Amino acid sequence: MSNKRFSLALHGGAGSAPGHDYGVEVAHMRGLVEAARDRLAAGANALDVAVETVVALEASGLYIAGRGASPNASGIYELDACLMDGASGRAGSVAALQGFESPILAARAVMERTPHVMLAGEGAAAFARTQGLKTITDPATWFTHAGAFESNHPPDLPTGTVGCVVRDGEGRLAAATSTAGVFGKLPGRVGDSPIIGAGAWADGQAAVSCTGQGEYFIRTAVAVQVAHRMRFGGESLASATAAAIQGVAGLGGDGGLIAVDREGHVAMPFASDGLKRAALFADGTIMAEAF
Repeated sequence: MSNKRFSLALHGGAGSAPGHDYGVEVAHMRGLVEAARDRLAAGANALDVAVETVVALEASGLYIAGRGASPNASGIYELDACLMDGASGRAGSVAALQGFESPILAARAVMERTPHVMLAGEGAAAFARTQGLKTITDPATWFTHAGAFESNHPPDLPTGTVGCVVRDGEGRLAAATSTAGVFGKLPGRVGDSPIIGAGAWADGQAAVSCTGQGEYFIRTAVAVQVAHRMRFGGESLASATAAAIQGVAGLGGDGGLIAVDREGHVAMPFASDGLKRAALFADGTIMAEAF
């Protein structure tokens, strides 16, 4: 089913404050989609584009991931990320990582340079140091506390995440997700974002990145659920993603996801007050919205 068309989607997290002007974020997301489009047109593969896009989302400080993080209940910044390459089935993840600018680059290093899928806590940090990844020397000035004004989430689980899913010109699929997690979370809390099958998934059928209240996404295995609905249930991408998000909402959670399938279709359903999102559709159309 391969063709030279490509498509992608990215998100800057579920939840938007009603009445707030997200013009900066929308313009930023559109710019990232345009850059990713150009990379894909030049022949870049899906995994590289997904990772590059998430690195840029992390570095911007505009979203609740990477530089945009807020601390946990003990004042410590613990970050999570994962990625999956649909063409090979390889995956990498870090959880509760402290002290590094780009959790998604640490997750990719786990995938490519260890026999493991996930490293957590001090083990993840020790490994990241061996890989020469950029460290954060002064957390007080580095982190921007993005989204702290977004009070639309229920008070127990205010969240934020970034992600990207890509179908490249050869039909390969990839997904990447990164987060700072729940505001004021208990030390060591891990949500769905570093968990393959919950926060991200990619295979030959679909690539998915999730955002929202991670506890609900873990309990319903949202990311892999989408792919399995399509593979084993014969559902379309639109139907599978809508049903997965409805499952989260049915448990009382909120959030959304972005997904692409092997045909280049894009879906971005959400059950929250908004979803910062942008996409390049297979016909070349670009959209970027926050609500």
